[in-house]
Amino acid sequence: MKRPAVVIACGALIVTLAMGVRQTFGLFLPEMSAALDIGRGTFGLALAIQNLLFGLAQPFVGAIADRHGAGRVVAFGAILYALGLIGAAMASSAFSLHITFGVIVGMAQSATTFVVVLGAVGRVVPEAQRSLAFGIVTAGGSLGQFLIVPAGQMLLGDFGYQTALMVLAGTVAVAAALSVGVAGKPQPIRSDQPIGNALAEAISNRSFLLLTAGFFVCGFHIAFIATHFPAYLADKGLGTAIGGTVLALVGLFNIFGSYIFGLWGDHAPKKLLLSGLYATRGLIIVVYLLLPVSTLSSLVFAAAMGFLWLGTVPLTSGLIGQIFGVRYLSMLYGIVFLSHQVGSFFGAWMAGVLYDITGNYDAAWGASIVLAVIAALLHLPIRAVPVARLQAA
Repeated sequence: MKRPAVVIACGALIVTLAMGVRQTFGLFLPEMSAALDIGRGTFGLALAIQNLLFGLAQPFVGAIADRHGAGRVVAFGAILYALGLIGAAMASSAFSLHITFGVIVGMAQSATTFVVVLGAVGRVVPEAQRSLAFGIVTAGGSLGQFLIVPAGQMLLGDFGYQTALMVLAGTVAVAAALSVGVAGKPQPIRSDQPIGNALAEAISNRSFLLLTAGFFVCGFHIAFIATHFPAYLADKGLGTAIGGTVLALVGLFNIFGSYIFGLWGDHAPKKLLLSGLYATRGLIIVVYLLLPVSTLSSLVFAAAMGFLWLGTVPLTSGLIGQIFGVRYLSMLYGIVFLSHQVGSFFGAWMAGVLYDITGNYDAAWGASIVLAVIAALLHLPIRAVPVARLQAA
């Protein structure tokens, strides 16, 4: 078995590349929409399909990783990811964009991001340190956003979207080499529980269902802001260059947020941290919308949302491991993450459709606030105690 430090480091780097590239996609909306002569709703649908396939494939990909190890899954996913980006660069219609940017890239992301990587990490890290380890890996996704989004903005401005996508394809392909660090077939962990029993146990558990419902909101928030916030700022007269800056700032502050929430998760009730995180998101959105939109207010908003951006990941995955154990962590977290990606589908697509209908993002902002309140309430009744099977063991 590999040393935990090796698995954590390689896992964090894989997520850095995969998530960093993913967070650039909103920057491509204005130029690709114009080049392909499609509306924002149509472009948003491509990213919505991507988010949905990312989630739909996740439980199955997670189950494969639980059985055969994360290494092969990540290597295959990284190559598929690169091919999807190359295909998107060559797309000539909405249909081809939906297949490449949507279906192919979405399925590839399911094999190269949190569910598979956190499953590998969870098996080599003691339970008392697991939430912190998850926070470190999650911070890798934010580091990628901080480093790769500005690079994507520069490539887009200097060379156009086709060259930018080709370079990003080469970047994400590096994750295939890093997959060696998370390779290795998982060993059974104190349980011979059949996979069907594990599924039935989770689906019949009220806390699992509440976690699943709450994660929908996280997906909606992240996809809406990542996809449409740069365009929203351009509509408000702040130009297009600020889009890369605000997304990079989100990534920078989420490095700290992911680490800190991961650390807190080992010392405080995770469900209360999650509830407070969602409630704070809603409050920040309300304050931002009440103030005049300016460069300063937008940068402060990006920093504040960035701190809360992916702090949900170590807390949610940590709760799943705490309640059900880690034998099927990738699969069970994959099911919860599917809800996240359904939320992402609506965050990316619905906001674009509403914009095309009304000419603004007011309804999407309003939905974000209401959903934040709902998520804050959903997490309060969760019982963060091991299931009876683990207690008996």
